[in-house]
Amino acid sequence: MSSLNAQNPTLRRRRAAEARFRRYGAAALALTSLFLAFLIIDIVGKGWPAFVEHRVELPVTLDSRKLAEKNYDGLIKDAIFARFPEAQSRGQRKAVLALFSHSAEQALAAQLAEAPAAAGQTVKAEVLLSDTADLHLKGLSHLADPAAIDALTARLPVTAHFSWRFFSHGDSREAEEAGIRGALIGSLLTVAVALGLGLIFGVAAAIYLEEFAPKNRLTDIIEVNINNLAAVPSIIFGLLGLAVFLNAFGLPRSSPLVGGLVLSLLVLPTIIIAARAALKAVPPSIKEAALGVGASEHQAVFHHVLPLALPGILTGAILGMARAFGETAPLLMIGMVAFIADVPGSISDAATVLPVQIYLWSDLPELAFRSKTAAAIMVLIAVLFAANALAIYLRNRFERRW
Repeated sequence: MSSLNAQNPTLRRRRAAEARFRRYGAAALALTSLFLAFLIIDIVGKGWPAFVEHRVELPVTLDSRKLAEKNYDGLIKDAIFARFPEAQSRGQRKAVLALFSHSAEQALAAQLAEAPAAAGQTVKAEVLLSDTADLHLKGLSHLADPAAIDALTARLPVTAHFSWRFFSHGDSREAEEAGIRGALIGSLLTVAVALGLGLIFGVAAAIYLEEFAPKNRLTDIIEVNINNLAAVPSIIFGLLGLAVFLNAFGLPRSSPLVGGLVLSLLVLPTIIIAARAALKAVPPSIKEAALGVGASEHQAVFHHVLPLALPGILTGAILGMARAFGETAPLLMIGMVAFIADVPGSISDAATVLPVQIYLWSDLPELAFRSKTAAAIMVLIAVLFAANALAIYLRNRFERRW
């Protein structure tokens, strides 16, 4: 047989072409894996410093007058200048204060509210360093006057901590204070509204078109337009939301409610197409058997066909959720690009989302926001993976084989 193969030039060419195709496929897979690994390593390498922050323990003597006036900023400054007595001129004092975060007075106020202290006592306040000093200690940037940070580390204990404030704080103009909590909650609220509406109307439309709608020219036009809507640029949906939900209906601007409504329109065609494919994949014998034992049309669809199509419908939900999580352009059109430091408490509060937060931080000149941007991308990818894993688990959990 081998000699026959060797003497057949057509067979040899076919086998050689197959071997080349396999090599091309392996090379493409290796190249793709290389680019993906490079991207992940680059993001993690740039984003990991954002999860670490440096603080100092600053002894603060509570002056009676400033304590009575709740002048925590003055108490912090007195404690700092007590450690830097050589800073006499205005420029020197400004350079020393630039080493510490502006949030020091809020931290002292919170500490004294939790554990009150009397006037004249000395308390140790944990003060966050500024972004420039923090980057210098991480080796990512250099101060114009490195002697100041050397003096700081020599006179006060500087310690590195995991930056929980990155997850517990909202956005801030100060890089060391900025966090993703507001954007993360805004994303979850927005996607919840989008998926809730998209699944309800998408699955209902798919069931009607696939199982109950008459096959005529009107339904053909509807199907063509649904397929076309899946390819419409996302910014068009943003313009639609701006014109309808904001200008016509007067809904609250920059809210998860409006963002969810816009994204529900965006993911609706994807969910309808996936749900119709899932319904069509159910063997017709299932429905015919149900009708044969006396079930009505609605009972056959909702009690037998729909449960078997649920895994495919969840696949469409996964695709829609992934697209909704990563969209930016339509949300920019409805005002979710505004600077919002507060954490939204409901779907009607002003909010932003993670992709928009990443966009805003990437455009800021401070070096510390670069690592914040990469860290936010890491969180966005992690949330997407977790949400997709949950959806895949639910899909496999409800999957039935026939």
